[in-house]
Amino acid sequence: MFKIVVDRECGCFRRSDLENNQVIESKDAALEKSLEMIEIMNENFCDKHSFTLHEDGDTFLIKMG
Repeated sequence: MFKIVVDRECGCFRRSDLENNQVIESKDAALEKSLEMIEIMNENFCDKHSFTLHEDGDTFLIKMG
């Protein structure tokens, strides 16, 4: 099992339909979902922050920059 965790939830994230702390069975699916989320966050949020992906064991951590 692999987790997708958003490190800090900004207001745009809280207002979006995206979910934090998702658990996904395969690593490939978790990576794909993480990259999808980052693309949505970087393209559709207010541009005050940028988001990057960090892999930490079985966790994909989306960090705000």
